Parts: sequence; structure tokens; C-alpha cells
Amino acid sequence: MALLVHLKTIRDLRGKGDRIAKVTFRGLSLYTHVLENCEDEARFDETFRWPTASRVDENEMLEVQVFNYSKVFTNRVIGTFKMVLQKVAEEGQLEVTDTLIDDNNTAIRTSVTIYIKYTTMDGTVGVWSDGEFLDIPGDPEGTFQFETDSLLSGHSQGSGVSPGRSIHGIPTFRKAGKGVFSAMKLGKTKSSKDDHKKDEPAILDMEDLNRKAMRLGGVGVLDPDCISLASVTAVTTNVSNKRSKPEIKMEPSSGRPVDYQISITVVEARQLVGLNMDPVVCVEIGDDKKYTSMKESTNCPYYNEYFVFDFHVPPDVMFDKILKLSVIHSKNLLRSGTLVGTFKLDVGTVYSQPEHQFYRKWATLSDPDDITAGCKGYIKCDIAVVGKGDNIKSSHKANETDEDDIEGNLLLPEGVPLERQWARFYVKIYRAEGLPKMNTSIMANVKKAFIGENRDLVDPYVQVVFAGQRGKTSVQKSSYEPIWNEQVVFTEMFPPLCKRMKVQIRDSDKVNDVAIGTHFIDLRKIANDGDKGFLPTMGPAWVNMYGSTRQYTLMDEHQDLNEGLGEGVSFRARLLISVAVEILDTTSTEIVSSTEVQVEPVSNISESVTGKIEEFFLFGSFLEATMIDRKIGDKPISFEVTIGNYGNQIDGVSKPSAAKKKKKEGGGGESDEEESELIHQNSSEDEADDDGDLVSVSSSPPMKPVITDRNYFHLPYFEKKPCIYIKSWWQDQRRRLYNSNIMDKIADKLEEGLNDVQEIIKTETAYPERRLRGVLEELSTGCNRFVTLANKDQNQAGRTKLDKERLKSCMREMESMGQQAKLIRSQVKRNTVRDKLKMVQNFLHRLRFLADEPQHSIPDVFVWMMSNNKRIAYARIPSKDILYSIVDEETGKDCGKVKAVFLRLPGKKGFGPAGWTVQAKMEMYLWLGLNKQRKDFLSGLPNGFEENKAPRTGSCLQSLPPISLVYNMKQVFQLRAHMYQARSLFAADSSGLSDPFARVFFSTHSQVTEVLSETLCPTWDQLLVFDDVELFGEAGELRDDPPIIVVEVYDQDTVGKAEFIGRTFAKPITKMCDEHYGPPRFPPQLEYYQIYRGNSTAGDLLAAFELLQIGQGGRAELPAINGPTDSDRGPILPVPMGIRPVLSRYRIEVLFWGLRDLKRVNLAQVDRPRVDIECAGRGVQSALIVNFKKNPNFSTLVKWFEVDLPENELLHPPLNIRVVDCRAFGRYTLVGSHAVTSLRRFIYSPPDKTQNNWASTARLMNGYMVLTNGGSQSRPSSPYSRTLPRTLSHPTGDVIVNMDANPSVRKMDTVVKLDASSDAVIKVDVNEEEKEEKKKKKKKKKKGEVEEDDETDERMLDWWSKYFASIETLMEILRAQEAALAEAEEREEQEIAAEGADIKPDDHPVKGSKGKEKSRDKSRNKDKKKSHHAGEGTEKRPSKPKVNELLVYNKELEAEYDNFEDWLHTFNLYRGKAGDDDEAALDDDRIVGRFKGSMCMYKLPLSEEITREVGFDPNMGMFQSIPHNDPINVLVRVFVVRATDLHPADVNGKADPYVVIKLGKSELKDKENYISKQLNPVFGKAFDMEATFPMESMLTVSVYDWDLVGTDDLIGETKIDLENRYYSKHRATCGIANNYSVHGYNMWRDPMKPSQILAKLCKEGKLDGPHYGPGGRVKVANRIFMGATEIEDETGLKKQTDEHLALTVLKHWEEIPRVGCKLIPEHVETRPLLHPEKPGIEQGRIEMWVDMFPMDMPAPGPAIDISPRKPKNFELRVIIWNTDDVVLEDDAFMTGEKMSDIYVKGWLKGQQEDKQDTDVHYHSLTGEGNFNWRFVFPFDYLMAEEKIVISKKESMFSWDETEYKIPARLTLQVWDADHFSADDFLGAIELDLNRFPRGAKTAKQCSIGMVQNEAELPCISIFKQKRVKGWWPFMARDENDEMELTGKVEAELHLMSAEEAEKSPVGLGRNEPDPLEKPNRPDTSLMWFVNPLKSIRYFIWHNYRWLILKALGLLLLLLLLGLFLYSFPGYLVKKMLGA
Repeated sequence: MALLVHLKTIRDLRGKGDRIAKVTFRGLSLYTHVLENCEDEARFDETFRWPTASRVDENEMLEVQVFNYSKVFTNRVIGTFKMVLQKVAEEGQLEVTDTLIDDNNTAIRTSVTIYIKYTTMDGTVGVWSDGEFLDIPGDPEGTFQFETDSLLSGHSQGSGVSPGRSIHGIPTFRKAGKGVFSAMKLGKTKSSKDDHKKDEPAILDMEDLNRKAMRLGGVGVLDPDCISLASVTAVTTNVSNKRSKPEIKMEPSSGRPVDYQISITVVEARQLVGLNMDPVVCVEIGDDKKYTSMKESTNCPYYNEYFVFDFHVPPDVMFDKILKLSVIHSKNLLRSGTLVGTFKLDVGTVYSQPEHQFYRKWATLSDPDDITAGCKGYIKCDIAVVGKGDNIKSSHKANETDEDDIEGNLLLPEGVPLERQWARFYVKIYRAEGLPKMNTSIMANVKKAFIGENRDLVDPYVQVVFAGQRGKTSVQKSSYEPIWNEQVVFTEMFPPLCKRMKVQIRDSDKVNDVAIGTHFIDLRKIANDGDKGFLPTMGPAWVNMYGSTRQYTLMDEHQDLNEGLGEGVSFRARLLISVAVEILDTTSTEIVSSTEVQVEPVSNISESVTGKIEEFFLFGSFLEATMIDRKIGDKPISFEVTIGNYGNQIDGVSKPSAAKKKKKEGGGGESDEEESELIHQNSSEDEADDDGDLVSVSSSPPMKPVITDRNYFHLPYFEKKPCIYIKSWWQDQRRRLYNSNIMDKIADKLEEGLNDVQEIIKTETAYPERRLRGVLEELSTGCNRFVTLANKDQNQAGRTKLDKERLKSCMREMESMGQQAKLIRSQVKRNTVRDKLKMVQNFLHRLRFLADEPQHSIPDVFVWMMSNNKRIAYARIPSKDILYSIVDEETGKDCGKVKAVFLRLPGKKGFGPAGWTVQAKMEMYLWLGLNKQRKDFLSGLPNGFEENKAPRTGSCLQSLPPISLVYNMKQVFQLRAHMYQARSLFAADSSGLSDPFARVFFSTHSQVTEVLSETLCPTWDQLLVFDDVELFGEAGELRDDPPIIVVEVYDQDTVGKAEFIGRTFAKPITKMCDEHYGPPRFPPQLEYYQIYRGNSTAGDLLAAFELLQIGQGGRAELPAINGPTDSDRGPILPVPMGIRPVLSRYRIEVLFWGLRDLKRVNLAQVDRPRVDIECAGRGVQSALIVNFKKNPNFSTLVKWFEVDLPENELLHPPLNIRVVDCRAFGRYTLVGSHAVTSLRRFIYSPPDKTQNNWASTARLMNGYMVLTNGGSQSRPSSPYSRTLPRTLSHPTGDVIVNMDANPSVRKMDTVVKLDASSDAVIKVDVNEEEKEEKKKKKKKKKKGEVEEDDETDERMLDWWSKYFASIETLMEILRAQEAALAEAEEREEQEIAAEGADIKPDDHPVKGSKGKEKSRDKSRNKDKKKSHHAGEGTEKRPSKPKVNELLVYNKELEAEYDNFEDWLHTFNLYRGKAGDDDEAALDDDRIVGRFKGSMCMYKLPLSEEITREVGFDPNMGMFQSIPHNDPINVLVRVFVVRATDLHPADVNGKADPYVVIKLGKSELKDKENYISKQLNPVFGKAFDMEATFPMESMLTVSVYDWDLVGTDDLIGETKIDLENRYYSKHRATCGIANNYSVHGYNMWRDPMKPSQILAKLCKEGKLDGPHYGPGGRVKVANRIFMGATEIEDETGLKKQTDEHLALTVLKHWEEIPRVGCKLIPEHVETRPLLHPEKPGIEQGRIEMWVDMFPMDMPAPGPAIDISPRKPKNFELRVIIWNTDDVVLEDDAFMTGEKMSDIYVKGWLKGQQEDKQDTDVHYHSLTGEGNFNWRFVFPFDYLMAEEKIVISKKESMFSWDETEYKIPARLTLQVWDADHFSADDFLGAIELDLNRFPRGAKTAKQCSIGMVQNEAELPCISIFKQKRVKGWWPFMARDENDEMELTGKVEAELHLMSAEEAEKSPVGLGRNEPDPLEKPNRPDTSLMWFVNPLKSIRYFIWHNYRWLILKALGLLLLLLLLGLFLYSFPGYLVKKMLGA
């Protein structure tokens, strides 16, 4: 089926220009060629063809777009034509003329004319004669056009048409390996279309593109976006529709144990819930537990303890281990303590963090027994996981920044919400099917005989493990199809920090339970945390389990596979499960609060939930079986294919006891017992079943192998290819597989494109950005296509919630990815390619992640090779890869294709060397689909066969599949393998070399090259000719799709079998007999193929392969093999002329410097070594070193040889360096060898004289004329400027003027160069001058004390002030850097937008490009201005005292300065076999010494300018002016500052480190000054040693652990090659300080002053200068520098000096033309400490630096003092005056009233044992207490680090005191004293003495907010204030864990230094001297029984006085009333009677 579109013409175009058209159908775009300078009409006349796997639908669209073509800009759309193909689908052909529409959907004048023709398989739709299409006018050659491979179509389709042939798409074919150093750069053209007359070059040299590819016969220019390069992935890309890509990596990567080290620092805990607790932290990983020490009575203990766990396990096991931190309260020897709270996460979460670590984060504790309780506190910790070869970047730990913000620093990965909730995880286990037998059948037979019962031999149960907890279902006794219907419920925080859930079916057994199969559920794949995401959900779905083979043996050698380690080799069972998560509302009352695992029954679910059961059909054909290992070659061999248990004949039948009808039986073995008798050893008769069903034939008939060569056999299938077919029944969940297939194809396409882009970048070929744009274009079309396809059938049966949600989220993701790809495509510029590449690689990871379907459906297919009824080797093929769909994109990538499958040994046998030998190579064809779709299951097979069906009786069904295929078409070929050379092979012999030969396999033939002895880079230069190779199939298809060639490289051993080195695949270029042998395809070009050994690379092969058809005329017609047959090589043919590379004459000069550290050979010392250099058969020998011990340097420095090398640099052979030892009697022994694989960096290119500016001169790779910034790579040199945007130029003030008469260069010259090497930390000298002046003024103004003051400040500063200031700068700059990067990105985006708006593509590209350059220039200048301000910004720091700084490098100096190999290179010499495990790690053991020297190669003849230069020494060649290598005496001064994160060496998790320094024979041990129990020791030591280079040049600095008994252990060491540093142009002898001063802490250390250094450098570099001028200027070469000219000496007098000027020049030496390079500043470097036994894993880091001074110069002064600062003694006096509002705890004895007996406790953190208490204020009824009590705390304090230093013995057994550094914190607590019970804790406050809130003036103003809103309030430091008084709040937690105010304290803090304290002593409490007065306490505070009346009075009156007064008042009133009433009548009578 195919759709053909013939694009005739496009009329009425406007203007004149180059036009190109693009035709798109089903997302696959094809391009026409470019029509140049066409005016109103463009006659394209091109035909395009799309093979269609599915019918053309009526509403599918065809789109034609017409562009104005532009080489520089993107093409501009003129208009678009879209049409619906309804008419075409109905009628089959159509001619259309129609107008185009523009972007706004309005019609334009331009019209297009096209023919469309649609043919189906059977040709039913419209038939036109071929002629109608093919008589294309004006193109006798056949058209040429090029297209982007569609991202989605499974195979790229070609579309060129040639007269007289039908079309088959043959896309560009590409090869793998780094090695395909791409055709692009080989200028090679490869076939892409099926034209016999002329092949288009699919890949053009980029220059050709620019020259309109004229030499290709006027072919149109391609759109370079679409150009594909050789890919770096394994082997060939998808080559065509008949073959799929073989996998080159041979072994599964997981399963092999690796070293891991997990280091955890528990810093402190805060806010622990509980009163007055003694907390201990327990760290638990898997089963290992470690505990911290116990801290007494504190809720915020400070530990700072470091733990290290070492593991040696496979990665999967490691990352599933749970890491648990728990806090335990009051644990001691007798009781285990109570758990406060725990925090868990899995190791994988930590490993997936950036840099594999969490640094200084707070872990939230929760109580597993009470999930309603909320947070139980926080632990601050660092966690790091280091695998082999990971390097942990440790952040600088000089001073702790603001990590007290707990909420902002929680220990959670990105994207996890801060508040995690509790959730229930429900894992429902329904039932399982198809379990294997698990006991031996002998037992069963005995049982059967006795009891007569026949039961299934397995007792399964399911175990689920999650987050460290495990739950089990019940055991179902003897059942192959157990039904559980139970759910396992876990309660865990959500989102969980454990990624995988492990579900395992186990067999319950009396002795021990074994795993039957394991499945891991990755929670990330079944949930989505986005805002439209969903909670984890899965199923109900079947999961398939794989493991060892199914026959039961007592000792299963592959049991690990059943545990889920490694790749399963057989189907074990399938299990129906579902997962759901419910977030808990912890406030509700009926919730179960514990997190115990629960198991509950659940209701059964119906069959249909998991989908409708469909009948599937699997068909396979074995086209070839070769390379069968000779061990199994003597017995007949058959192949068995199984899917699930179907087709498994030996051990598949575990038939359920309940006999079900066969159709229903989902998982049971398909071949029942009766049938298995029918199918005699795979009979070829198809037995008819009762309903005319067909019985599966699952294995090929046995056949005896035939010998191929010494190692391998093959099966003689010839023209008869056996077939298998299996019917099976599965739930129809194909949609899942389809969606992941679509995504996988997009991802494959993307990966291939990205590899191309990397290849282009790597080989520095033109235009990587264009290819990247093409890749992004493909990605976005692919994504859109996914959205349309995946949206189709939403409502299939058996769709689970996960299916729906996944579909939604995938569609969202793909849509956004498509849009992002479009956006990024518009942003790809030349300079942003690398960044964008990184972004696109993230897309790739994302795609691969999305494509992995968590819910299985059809199990994988296994192919087993059987011999003697035993399973030998297998291949596992994922069922989705061979699944058929009518939609092309959804089809699996290997469905209906021929795939090369390599069989390998199962399980552990498949690891390592045993697993690398191929057990067999199969060419297999597989097809899997619904039975009802099976009509075209044969369509993908190579054509030319007849089906051979089994003879049948009765009703014969047409649709029976064949049991074998007979090919009646046979072609005969000759294969020519041009084996040129290999490089960087694996060292297989003990000499460190190999004796390699290559074996080439093609079909059933094999041949061998000759053996070349002792080399890793053999140049075989041999042509292997395979005659009469018979291939079956149609000629045309074989031309497009030849089988692959396998090349294996071996090492020949004199005894025994040859040893395997590696293997690679290749595809030949095919020539049919009617084709012309000539360009562009022939002769083929040499290409690089990557050689693999297991999963690692083992070298490259340079070769070419051609397959030539032998026609009727026999071999005579083939092109002649006209190689010069060398008489000395006998019958061996060399590679013929057209293929071997073109050579030219080169001279290679070798600098021989010396040999170092040669180890013994065969126990004898090396005494008289010599170096032999060899390259391409020529070479040179060094002079002999007469006495290696006395002087290991060579006497003759430079020698040279001439050699013929290929013109193409990429084909240069490696250069071999060998060291031999010349023994007596003319014997030579090989000491070691080294192969320089790439000579590119040693190629000399002469400097360009015309240019003044060195930055743009051609890079000289070597010699003294190093142009670039110190070495072959030009690098910015400070750690800061490295990642700053390149625009950061110098801070203003460094005025650099160019005084040359050549102003045109000036602009670029100075401006551009500023960015590359600017250094963000340069202090501006002009500013310094101003400062000096200011100082002067100050001094004039006021004499006397101020001056004194200034001086003391200067005196206080020491080296450590400088160090800490520098570390602070480092931190600030890292922060600034991040900000700057973010800003730069923003700016870039704006620029892109602006550029898009400003510049329209121009018809004249030249003009356009100029405009672009200009605008770019402008923006660059803008940046310059901006960055000037940035520079100033870093200068204007918050005014902190100006301290001179040094540079702190957070890595080794070598890493920063390219190993100091600026002219002297070090080559490691290897001997011994290479290790297989992890190549790099073991290579260190093979190093037997080092050769120092260099190379320089150049083409002859050389221009004379160089040799004519002044002082040119012809003996030295290119190595002019290098120093002499005579021995030299040097004073080496090593400064060791401190070490961090040392690996604990003692049982207690600590170490007692000291430093040892070795240099040559001398060794300095600093053992007596070891630092007790410290993992971050500060050494602060300087060591002086004398050394003689070259004999003693390797400095080793080691840190040892001191032990009282036994020998001291090495913790780690670092080695420094001093010689390279000493001779380096970067001047690494003594760092150049930032400022020059003659006294004080910043004194100049070098014996040479800056001016002397400058004069020496100018002389050496033959520079003009330095000329010091007036006004503080100095001129060097053509640069002028400014600077200060005065200096102050100790007495304060000013002197004139040039030193500042000279120093300014030295600091900017890299700007000097021709010889400039960065000089090393004063610095401290951080070096990793390594232990020889644990290669690659850091054991800590050491900060240090080395100075070197030659002894023949004036001696340097004494070493600067860097001894650690001594802590200063302070005394803190705390007076507790009063308390107020303290909560009342007790009830009064008589009155039941609330009261408290208050006292206050206080201590400094870390000194709990010295805590002090006030006296008790009894019976406080108001919470008021009066104390007037003084605490006195003496302590030692380090000002710089803000830490208190405590020395104390850890336990009574400790030998000596340990020093702790602890933050200075004062704790005050208020307590209620009880007589008979324990005192009650009421509240506490902790004040950080460096920053605490100022106390309130009165008790009223004092509130809890003072402490809680600490961040907003101003804070003070007692060290600055010295004395402070005020009110502070006491706090405690209430029942709801809320902080509440429990009192207030009025206190006064007074800090004095020890001296001041001695002068004015005070007493404790209220004692002398300087006593405090007694507090005025109310009387009640006396005990009530001492003075009862008084206390009663106080109690009653105090509390009831108002009541008493009211009562008295009332009484009086009543009395009055009574009297009134009493006397009233009497008076009344009196009045009445008038008496």
C-alpha cells in the first residue's frame, strides 16, 4: 500500500528567489530540491511516495507548503495547501490545481498543481501506467531530494524516483559508535535512494552546501537541518522496512555488586516533643544501626557526629534500602528507651538528588504509633551517597549560614510539599496464574502412591514490602491458580520518600520460603504530582513475573532472578493486583493511629475488569542461526519460542486441577497433557482440533550444526527456513503498548538526532545548530502526532483509572513538549547549541520515563536454544516490540522485521567474560497480533519465498500458517571486508598489550585477519574476500537490506584459546551486478565502528565493507582487486588504493624529558630504561638513561622522525610510547606502554602574523609558543569566573590602553579579550590609591589615639582573617554567579525575541549576515556596559573591613590549570591485563610508571619564518626556550590548613588524625600533634623539605589515624607532581598575592619582588619592556597598565616603588599577546583524600598549598604562621534579677490555691554538667519571683568561627580529651521545686549569644513573639554589646504541640575577657566579692508552719480582701437597717404622741 504524490508546478509566485516545497502526509514530511532563481513559476516535477501500513482514512490530510529558500535564515513560508484525501481514498487517483493560503488563512494568487495516486496491497485502487509519473522533463539523472526522517514512521522513507524502477524507500543508512566520525567530515556521500543511475549524497560536506554543491552535478542545496549524521548509538539506525536494529550491548547492567559509601552527619535536633529529655539519634540503613552519644536534659541537642556505612551490593538493592533516622529518649544499657519520632527515605531518593546528597537539611520526625500527633521535632543532617567514581562536591563548611530557617530547609526532594500528610496505601492481591512447580515431583509421586491424592505442588502467598515494612497474605495450599482476594494496607507519609514497592509471590515451605517471582512497582510511574496530577493508582491489572527457568531443582542456581535481581530468563507467573492511596484526615476520631501493616479481605472482582480476553497469534521464522558456540555444537539443536506459558514444552505445563475449557484458560499451559502426546517432539503435522482450531508449533525441528570455523558452528538452513507459531489468550490491553511504542519511536528518533548533534560538535564539523533545529522540528511533529493518535479509543473495556489518568497526563506532557521543542527550535543559535542540547536531553529522559508502561499486558517472548532437551541460552524480546497495529506508529519497532538476535547464557553465567562470547546469533522474524488481524503476518519477510504448510486431512483451512518457508530466489555475492586498523583496544595480556586479530562473520562464512603481536592499535591493512556468499531473497531488497556483518576482535595466546576483546557490527554497501562501480557510493570510505565488550567500550575499528553481486559473467565482471601484493606479506591482500586514506608527509618531533616512578619488572629494578616512540611503522628511540636512580632524565631532549600519515586528522593512527629496560647481554624487557590515541592536540599550527590579538590566533597546541590561556584548552582560570557569563569584564578602574598605531584592531583587541579570562575578584588598584589618600587625611586630622586604633586593628588581623574572608567571598560569588546566570538566560531570551522582530531574512544573504553581525555587536557592547556595573556590584560589598584575600579553590589546582601540562605532558605507562569490572577503577593498578615529554607534529615543508626567528636553536625544533632538565635543588614548603569530612577510622565513629608528608626518601611525621577524636581537624602547619628534581618530585600528603595500640591506619592521601608545577608557565612555585606589602599579615612571600618576576618573564618571552613611566604607568609589549606607586613600611613612612605596577601586570599577564597566560594567585587548594584500597571514593578532603623556591636563588623568609587560632578565654556573668508570670503548678496545702516554688537553671550549651541553679522562691502566687542571683560561666571561644571550644574526655576510658566546637548558646530554664517528687519543668529559653533578640524594657512588653519572630526583629551579639539587660520569655509546648508562654525572666548578661574578669572578680550566687543584695521577697514565701498566723493572714487577706471588705460593708448596711427598723416604731409613737 502506498500513496504517491506528484508535485508538478507552482504558478503566480511573487518576486524572484530560490524556492523549495515540503509535502506532508501522516506527519512525515518530504522535501523537494531547491529551484534557484525561479520567478513566477516553479516547476518541481517531483514524486513522493509514502508506504502506508494502514488504509488511508477519508479524513486524513495531505499538506503542501512552499517556501522561499534561504541558506542563512530559516525558510519563509509563501503559502500552504491542505486537502482531505476523501476523494483519493474512494477513487484512487486525482489531479488538483488550487490556490495556496497564507498564515492568516486568506487565499493568495499562487496556485499549485499536484497528482495523487493511492495503491493498496492488492492494487485494487486506480492503476496508472508508470510512464505517467516517470517522464520527468529536464532531469535525465533522476531527481534528488532529501527529507527529515519522520520522527514517528518506524522507518525513514526515501522518495527519489528514477526512470524504469519502482520505488523502495531506502533511507540513509548509518552506523554506530563514536566512531562513525560521520560521513560529514569524511566528505563522504552515502546512498540514500534507490536509483541505479545516480545516488544522491545523503550527507554532504558542509562547505559543499555553501558552494551550492556544484561538484555534485548541479544538485540543489539541502536544508542542512535535515542532514543526518552517523549516529553514536549502537549499530545501524533503522535501515528500512525489513530489518531492525540489533542490540550491541551484550549484558544486562543491573545485578552486579558495586561499592557504595553512605555518609551521614547528624548535626543537631530541634523542637523535640517531650519534657526534659535525654535524646539519642539512631541512624539505620537496612539492618545496620549506629547511635549518636546521649545529650542530657535538652530538647535541642547538638551532636555534629559523622557516620559512614559501606556497602557492596547491586545498585537496585542499594537504592531500595531504607534509611531511617529516629530519636530515642533516655536510652541506656538496661532500657531500650522510648521512641520520640522517626523519618525514613530510601537511598535512591538521596542518590537522585543533585550531587547525590542532601546538605544541612532538616528531617521532620513523626511518630509511627500515633499518626494523629503531627511533627515530633526536627533533625538537621547531611546525607550523601557515593558510588564508585562519583565525586561529592562538599559545600564549604567554614561558617554556618542561616540554616536555622527550618521550614525553608526541610530534607525533602524538589517538588515534595513541605507539609506531608499521612496516607493509606492499599495493595489488593486478587489471584495468580501459571505458577511453576515448587517441590520435586518425587515427593509428590510418593504421596500419590500412598494417599492417592493429586495436588498442585506449590503453596503460594504474596509478600509486599514498602518503606521498610512488610505485609503478607494468607498461604493458599497447593494451588497453581491461587485466589487470595486480600489487601495489604500500609500507613505512610504521602508523598512517600520510598520509590518502589516490592510485590513477591513466595512459596511457603517448612524449611525455608523461596521467592517464585518478584515485581517492583515504581510509585513515580503510577502517580503524577503536577497540579492536574493524580494519586498513585494502578490496576486492577495483571503483572507478569519473570525469573529462573521453570524446572524445579532443589538448588536453583538462578534463584537471584526470582528475587528481582538481574533480567529474568523465563516467565514465572502472573498476578492480579491493584494499588490505591487514600489521604487520611488525621483529625477524625475513628482513625486507627498506628502504622502497623494490616491485611484484610476484599471482595472478588469480575473477569472482565482487566479487559476482554482476545486470541493472540505469534508467528516467528528462523532465517539464520550462526555463531553457535562450539561447546554445544555436537548435539542436534532446536529453538523454542514461548509467550507466557504458551509454547513451553518442557516445564510449562502446570495444569490446574480444575480442568477448564481450553479457550478460557488465560495462563495455564496451552498444550494440555493429551495434546503434548500428540505433538511428538514438535511434530510438523498440524493436528486439527474439534473446532478447526490450530495447534501451536512452538519449536523448530532439531538439526545438527555444521562447523563454520574453529570457534563457531551454524545450522544449515539454506533455503528452508523453519517457522513457529503459537496461539495464546490474553486480556486485550494493546492500547497501553501502542502508546508506549509511539513514545519509544519518538525517543529513538530523538536520541539518534542528539547523537548526531554531539558527533557534529565533537568533530567540529559545520552547523550543529541546524541539525539540532531539525531534531526539534521532528520532535514537535512527533509529539503532535502522538496527541492525535493516542486520543482515539478512549472507551475500551478494562481501562483502569491509571490508564485514563496516564493518557491524560501523557497527552499534556507531549503537547507541552511539542510546544517547548518549537520554542527552543527558534532559540537555537550557534552559541547556545550546547545549553539547548542539555535541555533536549532532558526531553529524552522524560520521554523514556513516560514510555515505560507500569501496567503489563502481554508477557515478553523468550527464545531458547535447546540441546538435548536442556535449555542452553536465551534471548528475551519485549512483546511490545513485535506487536502489530494497523497504524504504523503504534507498531512495535521489530514487528514484521528481520532482527539479529544474540542469545546469551542465563543469570549469573551471563555476566563477565563467559557472557560475552555469543552463544548463537539468530536472524529472526517475529510478528505478534490479534488472531483476527493475522492476514498480513508474512508481509515483512524478505520476498521470494513459498509457504510450506503441513499436509492436512479433512477440511483444509486456507489460513494455516506455514511450518517452513522455502526461498526459491537466491543471489550470489562477493563480500570484501577492508580491515584497516583498530585503536585503543583492551589490554588482554600481562604485558599490558594484546596480540589482536579480527574475525569477520557474514552469514555462514567467517575469515580472520593476521595476528599483529604486542599492540593495542593494530594496523592490519588487509582485505578479506568472501567468495560465493549465497543470500536468499529478492535482489532489490538485499541491496537495500543486506544482513549485518559481525566483527569480533580476539587476542591470540600462544597456549589455549584466543581471548575475546570485543565485538562490533557493520552493514556492507551493496552493489548489484547492473550497477556502476563508481562515485558517489563506491569505492566505500573507511569508517569508525565502536567495539563493545559487554556493556563497556573496548576500542574502535576503522574499516569498510562492500557486498558485490556476482552476475551471469561470474567473478570476472567484478571490479579488479588491484592492491600491490606485498611480496613479504605473502598472500595477504592490502586495502586497495581508492579506499585506503590519502597520505602526506609529516614530521613528528618528540621531547624526551624523563621517566618517573618505574616499578619493578619481574622483581628486578629498572636501571637503564629507554623510550621507543612508534607511529605508523616509523619511530625514534630516546637516549639511554644510564643510571635511573641517579638521574631519571634524558640527556638528549629533542629528536624527530618523519612519517606518512593520512590527510584526514581523524584517521591518524595512534602513537605508541614504549619503555624498555636494557639488561645485560643485549636483553630488552618491556616495562610499560602508552598509546596516544589522538594526535590532534599535538598538531602545530603556525601563529598568524597579521593579527595583533592573540585571542583569535590559531591555537598552537604545544611548544613554548603557547598562545592559549595556558594549555591546549583556553580556560578562564578562577573558580568564579569559570561559570560566570562570558560578559563579566573587569571592574572599572583597570584602565588598559593600547598604544599601537593600529586602531582598527584596538576595539576587538582589548574589549573582547576581557571576557574570557576576567576574574571576578580582582581588586582595583586605583581604588587602593584613593584609600591610601583617605588614610593620610585621617591621620592629619587627628593624631594620637585614632592612629593607635587603626594599627591595633591591623595587628589583630592574621592569616586566618584572610582565609575566612576569602571563603566568605567564595560563597558570595557562588551566589552572585547563580543570579548572574539566571539574568543572562533572561537576557538571551529577550535578545532572541528582539532578533526575531528586527531582522527579516534578506534576499542577499551577505547583506543579511552583516546586519546580524552588527546587531550582535551592539548587544554585546550593551552587555559590556551592564557587566561593568556587575563588576562594581561585587566590589561594593556591605562595608566590611578591607582584608586582603587569597583564592580558595574548591578543587585541586591541577584541575583548574589543565594538570600543568602546558608544555610538559605526563603519559602513564601501563602493564598487565586490563580489568573488566569498571575499567577506570582498575586501570590505576596497571600503571607502572610515567613518561614525561611532549610531541609536536607538522606537515612538511615548514614555512621559513619560524626557523628564521632570532635565537632559533635548530636542535630544539619547535621546543624553543624550554628550560634544561639538569637536576635542580628546591626548597619545598607545604602548608596544610585543615581537613574536612574524614572517613572515621575508630570504632567510636571518629578519628585521631595527623599529617604525614613524604617526598622522595624523606618523610615528616607530625604524630605527636595528633588531634583527638576529630573528623574536621584544623592542622595549620607548615613543613619545609629540601628536594632534588627530578629524583624526588612526587609529594604525598597523607592523613593517618593515631592509635594507642597497633599501627596507625591510613585515612587517605593525595599526591602532587611538583615537577610539572615547578616548570609550568603558570608559575606555580609561589602564588602571586593580591597586593604587595612589606610587613604585616599580608607580607610578600616570594624572595623575588614583583618587578624582578616581571623583568624575568619579559626576558624569557622576548617581550619589549617593562618600561615604567610617570604617573603610575607601565608598558609591556603593546599594553599599558596603571597602578599605585607608593608603599608604607613598618614605621609608616611612604616610599616610591614600582612593585604595585609590576604586580598589576602580573595579575593581568594572560592579556599579554603571544606569551600571556594566567599566573597562579595566592591560594588554598582543596584536594580529595583517596585510599588505595577504595579507589574512586573520597575519604575526605584536605585544604593546603605548596610553595617552591629554587636553592640557587636568595632564600625566602620564614614561613608564614598559619597555626590555628587559640580560642580566647571569656567569662559570661548572668544575673537573674526577677521572674514574672511564671505558670503556677502546685496546689496550696490549705486553700487549694495555685502557686509555684520557682527557681531558675542556666548553662552554656555543651557544658550541661556545669549547670547552675538559683535558690528557690517559695510560694509564688502570682508567678513573680525575686532572685538577685549570679551565674558565672567561663568558656573558650573562637571569634572567627563563632564557636565555643570544649575539651573533655568522652568517657572514663578515654585516653585523652576531645575537642568539640559548639555554637555559643545560653540556656535558661524555669522549674518548680518539689520536696518529695521530681521537680517540674515549666519553661525555657535558649539564646544564641551571637544573635539574640534584645530584651524588653518591662515585663509587660515581653512576649513570646520576641523569640518566634526572631527573623524580623533586630538581633544583638553579646560579643559586640558586652553588657545587656532586659526581659525574655520562657516557653514550653502545650498538649497540642503549640509553643506557649510560661513565664518571663529579667536577666543581665555581662561578657568579660578572662583578663578583665581577673581584675574585677565576682562571687557566685550572692556571695563575696561584689555581693548582690538579698531579694525582697514577700513573707509568705516562708513556710506556713513556722508562722501560721502570718501565713494565714497573708493567704486569707491576700486572696479574700475584697470579699471581706464587701462583707463588712454589707454588715454595716444591715446593722443600720436593723437599727432603723428597731428604733423606727418607738420614734414614730413618740412623734405621734408628741412626747
